[in-house]
Amino acid sequence: MNVCDIAIIGAGPHGLSLAAQLAARGMDFRVFGKPLSTWSEHMPKNMVLKSDGFVSNLSSPAQNSTLRAYCARNRIPYADEGMPVSLETFLSYANDFRKRFVPMLEEVNVASLKAEGDLFGLTLETGEQLQARNVVLAIGITSFAYTPPVLAKLSAEVCSHSFAHREGGGFEGKEVVVIGRGASAVDLAWLLHQQGAFPRIVARSNEIDFNKVPDAYEESLIGKLHRPASGIGRGWKSLFCAQAPLLFYRLPEALRRRAIASHMHPAGGWFMREKVESNIPMFLGRSIRKAEAVNGRVELTMRDRSGEEETIRCDHVIAATGYEPDMRKVPFLAPELVNQISPRENVTLLSDVFETAVAGLYAVGLPAMHNFGPLMRFMVGAEFAAPRVASALHRKLGRVPDRRAA
Repeated sequence: MNVCDIAIIGAGPHGLSLAAQLAARGMDFRVFGKPLSTWSEHMPKNMVLKSDGFVSNLSSPAQNSTLRAYCARNRIPYADEGMPVSLETFLSYANDFRKRFVPMLEEVNVASLKAEGDLFGLTLETGEQLQARNVVLAIGITSFAYTPPVLAKLSAEVCSHSFAHREGGGFEGKEVVVIGRGASAVDLAWLLHQQGAFPRIVARSNEIDFNKVPDAYEESLIGKLHRPASGIGRGWKSLFCAQAPLLFYRLPEALRRRAIASHMHPAGGWFMREKVESNIPMFLGRSIRKAEAVNGRVELTMRDRSGEEETIRCDHVIAATGYEPDMRKVPFLAPELVNQISPRENVTLLSDVFETAVAGLYAVGLPAMHNFGPLMRFMVGAEFAAPRVASALHRKLGRVPDRRAA
C-alpha cells in the first residue's frame, strides 16, 4: 500500500495554504479535495466578501502569492481596505493560486479515515487505499451546517440550509422565509429577491447588524489608535485575537468562550444595508416556536419579546443559521477517532501546533476555533495555521531544521 508522510484532507483556503507551505519545504505529502467547493458551489453567487482585501489571501512563502499581487497582474481594481472583494474575483485568485502553488492537488474526496497502528488508513471515493504517517483535517464548514431543532421535522422539500443555495433559482414567484441575521441570511435574501422570489427575513434580534461603513476617521492616526484594524474586525480586542492566537490559546477556557462569542455575532456587509432594508420585509425580535408543513406549505408560529404570537405562511424555509464544528457530523471520520479528539460537543482539543489527542492527526480551520480563537473561523486564519503546522511537521519528520513558526 502507498504510504506518504502527510495527507491533507480538504482543498479550501486552509488546505491549499498548508499544501503550498509544505511544497515550499519539499515535504512528502498528498492533498485531496474539490478546490474551493464551498465557495464555488455553496455561497450566493452575488456574494461580496466581508473581509477586506489585505486579509483575503491564501498562504504561501512566495511574495507574489497575495490577492493584491494577483489583482495587479490582471488589472483588477483592488484596495487593502474599503473596496469589497467580489466572490468572482476571489475564486479567480484562488484558482490561480492552486495552479501555481498546489498543482499536485488530487480532486477526489476522502471516503474514510481510520487509525491503523502507527499510521492512518485512507480510502478515497475512487476506491484507492493509502496510508499516511500524519493527517491534517482542513475540512472547512461543509459538514457543519446547523439547523435549529424546531425545523428538524420539516422535509427537505420545504426546508433547507443556506449552504444548499448558490444560484437562488427554483423559487421564482414563491414566498421564502430566511431565518437568520448574518451575512448568509442577508446575501441570500437579496439573491432570492433578484431571482424573482418573495423573501422575508425572520430573526430573534431586534435589528439586523451591518458592519460599519469605512470612513476617513478610521484612517486617521486617532482613529487607528481608537479602533485599530485587524483581520477579524476593528478594535483592540479584535487585534489581540487576530495577532496573538498563541496567547489566546493560553487563556482560561471561560475567557476564550467569551471572546469567541463576542466576535461571532452575525452581521451583514455594510454594502448590503440599503439593498436589504429597502426591499426585504423583516420580522425582527421574533423566535420560531413551531414549524409545520400544511398542504405543501410551511406555517411558522413566531413569538415576539412581549410574548405575543403570530403565524406566517410560506412555500419554503431556509435556515441561514450558521455552522457548528461537531466532528460527529464528518462522514469519513471513524467513530473511535472522533471520540478521542472531540471529548465534548463542538470542542476539538488541540496542541499549540494544531495536533489532536491522536498523535499525528491535526485539525485546522473552524474546529480549531475553540483553541485559537475567532481567527480560525475566517480565511485569514490560514496565514497563521498553515506555516505553523508546516513548520511543526517539518521538524517532526526530521528533514532540514526549520525555524518555529510565530
